[in-house]
Amino acid sequence: MRAARISFKDQHPPGWGRRIVHVLLLVLVVWLAGFLAFAAAIPATVRDAEQPVDAIVVLTGGDVRLAEGFALLDRGVAKKMLISGVSSGVDMPALLQTLNGTPQPTQAVLDCCVTLGYDARSTEGNARESLRWLGDNNFTTIRLVTANYHMNRSLLEFRRVMPQITVIPNPVFPRQVQDPYWFARPGTVILLFNEYHKYLVAAARVKVADLGASIAGLSNRIAAMAGL
Repeated sequence: MRAARISFKDQHPPGWGRRIVHVLLLVLVVWLAGFLAFAAAIPATVRDAEQPVDAIVVLTGGDVRLAEGFALLDRGVAKKMLISGVSSGVDMPALLQTLNGTPQPTQAVLDCCVTLGYDARSTEGNARESLRWLGDNNFTTIRLVTANYHMNRSLLEFRRVMPQITVIPNPVFPRQVQDPYWFARPGTVILLFNEYHKYLVAAARVKVADLGASIAGLSNRIAAMAGL
């Protein structure tokens, strides 16, 4: 009986410390599962590669993106191209020097068809800068060129800012992300972790904006019903 009483006394609910550890482990598992899902969703190919659009929008961040934009323009996929997010003081000759031996566009193409955008300092800024340029040119369809690991966040921002514009993703594939064993390369893992966290922030901002719009819409309907 004494042993049974001792055993009964030892059966107490877990303390707060253990509960906190369990919660932290659950958060870690969810976070890691989200990262793996994010990595799996990174585009591996370009769909509808030859579908014509009104314009190409290239987000700065690497010579591969710029080379792809000029290649699309050369193939006649679009009429014009915006290079968004160019740093202040960087001109077209400086950008062309980053192409590293890929075919150079002619001066006639640069004069007629390429615009440099200097206002954007973030992906959301890229979307807003692009929307102004599209409106000025009455364009309604674009091909968005950026790195494949950056594409899903870019689409999230662009489609939020310009829901009336058709956005076709055109990812490019930086060398470090093409490696099938990227998870064994610390630099690539850090790159993807950073992009994953930025994606989570962008997704949260979209959800908050949607919730705010829903609340505002509900308030307007209630006010209309009340005759206010």
